[in-house]
Amino acid sequence: MAFIQETWPNVYDKTYRFLNCLDYMNLRLTGRFVATVDSILTSWVTDNRDAGNIRYDRTLIKQCGISEEKLPEIVRCTDVIGTLCAAAAVELGLSKETPVVAGAVDNSAAAVGSGAVRDGEAHLYIGTSSWIGAHVGFKKTDVFAQIASVPCAINGRYLATALQSSAGANLSFLCDRIFFHQDGRGVERPRDAYSALEKIAEGVPPGSRGLIYTPWMFGERSPVDDPNLRAGFLNLSLQHSRDDMVRAVLEGVALNTRWMAAPFQRFLKKPMDEITLVGGGATSDLWCQIFADVLNLRVRQMESPIQANAVGAALIGFVGIGALSYNDVPELPRIRRVYLPDPKTKLVYDELFETFKLAYRRLAPLYRRLNFGKQVQR
Repeated sequence: MAFIQETWPNVYDKTYRFLNCLDYMNLRLTGRFVATVDSILTSWVTDNRDAGNIRYDRTLIKQCGISEEKLPEIVRCTDVIGTLCAAAAVELGLSKETPVVAGAVDNSAAAVGSGAVRDGEAHLYIGTSSWIGAHVGFKKTDVFAQIASVPCAINGRYLATALQSSAGANLSFLCDRIFFHQDGRGVERPRDAYSALEKIAEGVPPGSRGLIYTPWMFGERSPVDDPNLRAGFLNLSLQHSRDDMVRAVLEGVALNTRWMAAPFQRFLKKPMDEITLVGGGATSDLWCQIFADVLNLRVRQMESPIQANAVGAALIGFVGIGALSYNDVPELPRIRRVYLPDPKTKLVYDELFETFKLAYRRLAPLYRRLNFGKQVQR
């Protein structure tokens, strides 16, 4: 909004309402200009202290500099905001009487889709980036570990989130820049590329024969807010192979997750004993087991973890029309498998984790010298 106001003032003047992607879809479906309590969050102009009454704050709007009249009405994620307008009904082949529920943004929807909707129940989303999330009944921010509880799809509740900048992006880098990249020209990634990487890593013992990977491709957000950090392999020797490097990447993401899990549990004021994995990374049996061993938690793998966002959106819709309540949700997701930590492997990862944290303390000053003030080229 600020960019448009400053760069294209003529466009800003002609703008009737500013809408997030979700809210624009709702406009197309119903003709209403609304924003959900979670979609409006990153406009940074709402008072979020009462989860049941998220509203605009005029002081924040004044500081933002965006005209209040250009901001949409705020609704709850489960509110029925109308029925399909005539054009949408024709295009979709549905009745004009079809109700439209406001819905939620991706992280809110994934949280519901994981089934972890009771207070303190955690899920771990492994996509390009990743996050640990859990619903809570309190508004709180940990400015040191970059963890906050924010408005979400469940009315009266917040979603506590700790975000890791790069997770699956590290595997994408291996595929697109290393394994299937030739003479500066992109080589088409095989459909089974990630499955191939998993098979490669399966033959490597836990600990990757002493090879450590730090997954800070784009810096890091939690538990340290440091844009200067970068990824790298540590302790690489002639004894290591491609196979070790692939497994080290999987373990590095898990070790980084464990790093932010400690302040997250302090934030929740309770220990986690189980976590549900969702997102593309959760399709990997090996990675699920690595997470169980590194985090020392029971890991639940959903049957269709990539669809967690879509499943969550559907569940929010059912709650909105009264077909379900959130109390029904924990029993609905289909769990493919539960992974238990291996005590022997846990010992390996406990030692590796201490080395991982030491690597951060030693390397952070170096990365600051190399990258301070420079933007990451994405």
